[in-house]
Amino acid sequence: MKYLIAGLGNIGFEYVETRHNIGFDVVDVFANKYNASFRSDRLADVCEIKYKGRTIVLIKPTTYMNLSGRAVKYWLDKEKIPVENLLVIVDDLAFPLDVLKLKKGGSDAGHNGLKSIHESLGTTDYPRLRFGIGNHFAQGKQVDFVLGKWKDSEIPMVNLKVSKCADIIESFVSIGLDRTMNLFNNIKFTL
Repeated sequence: MKYLIAGLGNIGFEYVETRHNIGFDVVDVFANKYNASFRSDRLADVCEIKYKGRTIVLIKPTTYMNLSGRAVKYWLDKEKIPVENLLVIVDDLAFPLDVLKLKKGGSDAGHNGLKSIHESLGTTDYPRLRFGIGNHFAQGKQVDFVLGKWKDSEIPMVNLKVSKCADIIESFVSIGLDRTMNLFNNIKFTL
């Protein structure tokens, strides 16, 4: 059984450790947990991990956020992975920093990476892990906030949630989406 875990973000040094790149950070930490490393390949940096008899293909699209769907579709097709075995990890303004939410599908909620995936796959029915980043920005400053770096005070919570994302990925590939949602969706993270 194969799974595709797509961590969304933007390539380039200026985007490292920004809120919008949390998907990249999560798959990096997951790869490190298994002493695996990414290689540059078509439309993405790619890494493969074996876990409990399953193959997990991790990707970090190199298409920039707004064209993430091209990379996701390419790797689903190339690896012959069904869309229900896709998990997209994405930043989400709709949730505060202490929330992670696993969903079966739904709208893109204005997120350009999800919008691109919807367009490329022709469906909104695919699992996604929404990493709450909060929405503490002045009117008209959303882009600056999303593309901004984490505050020092936020980093302990971010690290805690990134670590929990690794548990969620393992659970998703071993016991499925529904049971994983039941286990993790009501956790309120505290330090």
